[in-house]
Amino acid sequence: METAWDCAGALLRNVKDVLLLCSVSRPLTFMGSQTKKVLLAPLKHPARPFRVSSHDRSSRRGLMAGSLGELLSKTLDALMITSRLVTLVLEEDGTVVDTEEFFQTLGDNTHFMALEKGQKWTPGGNCVPARQPPRRSGIVRVTLDLYKLNPRDVIGCLNVKATMYGMYSVSYDIRCMGLKALLRSLLRVLSHAAQVTGQFLVYAGTYMLQVLANTEEQVVAGSRCRQGVTSG
Repeated sequence: METAWDCAGALLRNVKDVLLLCSVSRPLTFMGSQTKKVLLAPLKHPARPFRVSSHDRSSRRGLMAGSLGELLSKTLDALMITSRLVTLVLEEDGTVVDTEEFFQTLGDNTHFMALEKGQKWTPGGNCVPARQPPRRSGIVRVTLDLYKLNPRDVIGCLNVKATMYGMYSVSYDIRCMGLKALLRSLLRVLSHAAQVTGQFLVYAGTYMLQVLANTEEQVVAGSRCRQGVTSG
């Protein structure tokens, strides 16, 4: 009898333990499934500003979107496009944007163009081809800039800038002084010129006197020779 009761008691204890384990494992399983759903759920990107336009750039709109699909849906409504076969391209160079990964790498305020079936991207009026070399109007370009450092200046200053081949530039400033300083400098130049002129006149007069003296000596010597020949 005791052995039967012991077996029955052990069986009841095992059943109780199994029920306890089941009650504990259900919340754990539920929590694991909820954690898996949270981790596997796609991240929702915040809405960012973008610009869209029609294929001929006649209609332009500003939109807020967080994904490529959301931007495409709002573009159809904003531009009133009835066709569902629409492709978004970059307005600046016509690059097709058809993946979410590439879309997320684009910056804010990126300009898109919506193209329907049969429409093609065309460059805008301000678009300059990348391979077109810059135009050079000449070899050297000279720029003259007249300015004043002081409102009382009569002439002012002159800046001369020369640019060669559109790459190298040389500039020189000619600073003119005021009226008093200009007159002072002019008087100095005239005084120096007068001194030089006076010295030149002195040297020229001395040289002329020497030439005249030599000429008189030659005339006197010639007359003496004639007198000696006549007397002989």
